[in-house]
Amino acid sequence: MSRLTLPVVLLRIFLVALFAFLLLMQLLSLPGQFVSGDGGGEYAHLGWVLLVAAELGALCLQVVIVCTWKLLTAVKADRIFSESSLGWVNGIVWSFVAGWVLLAGTAAYLVVVIYFSPERDPGIPVLLFGMVLVGAVFVLLVVVLRALLRQATELRADMDIVI
Repeated sequence: MSRLTLPVVLLRIFLVALFAFLLLMQLLSLPGQFVSGDGGGEYAHLGWVLLVAAELGALCLQVVIVCTWKLLTAVKADRIFSESSLGWVNGIVWSFVAGWVLLAGTAAYLVVVIYFSPERDPGIPVLLFGMVLVGAVFVLLVVVLRALLRQATELRADMDIVI
């Protein structure tokens, strides 16, 4: 366990910094970024859609941070291969799934709005499609890692019975 002490401490420091950063973004930056005081003209509704999507996306990341913190506590106590750890991993998986659904929905809405606009710039839809693909790969990677943790937990339980 001593090999993991430094990385766990560093990861906890960065998790606290990221959580504080996300909280500041949610409270101070995002509302000003997406909803301006001048009304925004014809596309004013996009600001509100983007604000809600960004706030909920940040909330999903905060849930992931809390679940990761609890998993780090289990690592430190040498309880990572237990059923209780799988609950925190499930929290991470479902947060990523919710974030991906949010991203895909927002991207689809933006593509529709861009398609019906006079400019029809294809750059943003292509970028959004790439982001949705990367998000899908990441979500599926986390699901595979969860399955590996479940297998390791079952093997550990079997070994404990034998010993």
